Amino acid sequence: MTQLNMVQAINLALREEMARDDRVVLLGEDVGRDGGVFRVTEGLFEEFGPERVIDTPLSESAIVGAAVGMAAYGLRPVAEIQFLGFIYAAFDQLFTHAARIRTRSRGRFTAPLVVRTPYGAGIKAPELHEESTEAFFCHMPGVKVVVPSGPYNAKGLLMAAIRDPDPVLFLEPTRLYRMVKEEVPEGEYTLPLGKARIARPGGAVTVVAWGSMLQRVMKAVEGYDAEVIDPMTLSPFDGETLLDSVKKTGRLVVVHEAPLTCGLGAEIAATVAQEAILHLRGPIIRVAGPDVPVPLAKLIDHYLPSPERIRAALDEVLQY
Repeated sequence: MTQLNMVQAINLALREEMARDDRVVLLGEDVGRDGGVFRVTEGLFEEFGPERVIDTPLSESAIVGAAVGMAAYGLRPVAEIQFLGFIYAAFDQLFTHAARIRTRSRGRFTAPLVVRTPYGAGIKAPELHEESTEAFFCHMPGVKVVVPSGPYNAKGLLMAAIRDPDPVLFLEPTRLYRMVKEEVPEGEYTLPLGKARIARPGGAVTVVAWGSMLQRVMKAVEGYDAEVIDPMTLSPFDGETLLDSVKKTGRLVVVHEAPLTCGLGAEIAATVAQEAILHLRGPIIRVAGPDVPVPLAKLIDHYLPSPERIRAALDEVLQY
């Protein structure tokens, strides 16, 4: 089994799905001849040609809008937006059209499309290149939101997303693109959307984190009896795995790099408060980014949740 980083794993998933199903097409800025801004689609233009790997104009609304039309009429488009901060121009296409086409047409049409985009801070790029606004899209009924945390699950989740009958926003943690290598098998395997995994078993406190924050949490919890949950799919969220863990540990810490207010951690906390409050031994603690725009490179290490802040939250909740 080959050791791959996340870029290589996603590229392999795209290549294998395109070879398996000729309805799968790629589109986006520079995805063809240049192989994408992070070279995720490198080599696919040469292998599958310009009719299936399509370089588009610089128009996010047009990219997603074209993908919606392609999907409605039988293709399986995978659209790339270069950074999550650029997707806001396509918000209308996602929310007004992709998310609603199944209900609007009473099931006559669906939109089996994937929108891939790098997201998250830590690469010290300018503004709009380090956004983590996943909660916006979790508030869109009809759109699934998926976040891999490593190369192995990136490939399996992307294959599942491409085969899903409805739109999927596939958020790729930019910091992890080349940071971590894992064994990734060639050939077909999928991971179910909507199902979390226990990244680390434990009994004293449940910690939920996704994307690049999972790697940070895994280091921070060394020495603690902490159970770490990697949701992998943020919408629909796997509440069963979360509640089973909290009922066992009695404590919950949620870590995300998005701003604290109305971040997904608030929804997770509300779910536990509603469904498992009698099992809680202490307060639910959220460790998140501050409610400010993502800063420039000099301050980014102060913006992101640090291992020290995560450990402080663990120490606080374990006092109860």
